[in-house]
Amino acid sequence: MLDFNHRPKPHETITTLIDAALAHERAEQPVRTYLGASRLGISCERALQYEYAGAPVDPAHGFSGRVLRIFEVGHALEALAIRWLRMAGFDLRTVDEQGLQFGFAVADGRIAGHCDGIVISAPAELGLSGPMLWECKTMADKHWRDCAKKGVAIAKPVYAAQLALYQAYLHEAWPGLADNPALFTAINKDTQELWFELVPFDGSLAQRMSDRGVRLVQATQAQELLPRGFSERTHFECRFCAYQERCWGGAA
Repeated sequence: MLDFNHRPKPHETITTLIDAALAHERAEQPVRTYLGASRLGISCERALQYEYAGAPVDPAHGFSGRVLRIFEVGHALEALAIRWLRMAGFDLRTVDEQGLQFGFAVADGRIAGHCDGIVISAPAELGLSGPMLWECKTMADKHWRDCAKKGVAIAKPVYAAQLALYQAYLHEAWPGLADNPALFTAINKDTQELWFELVPFDGSLAQRMSDRGVRLVQATQAQELLPRGFSERTHFECRFCAYQERCWGGAA
């Protein structure tokens, strides 16, 4: 039975208005037309291909207002990390003279990426030489502790692939970038604990990810669907994939 006496509470109404504004803002943003370096390391090439081709996600996997707010919080924490590092004595550059992020584009612009920053110099106590790639991620407590325990290459291989690609493709613009380790920063969103990791350049990983990108672009142009990353629909990554119904349900 409908409750005609129910009136939305102020916090419900305000949250709804904020979420609607965030959704409108996202809808106004240009659609990405390239394969991003931040995504090349995901487990399933077919999911990545759907993403690159701009296939609609399953209805249940659209970005909710809560998810968009999570994105906003991540950006705000990254801005704080930049401030903290600079206060601690790091010469950290995040944009060029035109105010644009440092980035690269290859394969006629079909594969591209933009890094969080470049460390020109670090406090003398660290004994580090620049330039160094800087990448910052925010994580829930469970994922942050896993990353701090195992290291980014094992705990977050998608991020490791991103680091390797940036180091490889930005090395020409920043000589020495691939010779020096990247400074990976992770912020615990629950406790504000910080994790810093020096990640040496992995040339073989960068090459594999670059080859994967080219293979994916060529397959998409040829309208060839790449194989799934997993053999069972019940695999946990399939269950949470935004393209599960499209992939397993036979949608075009």
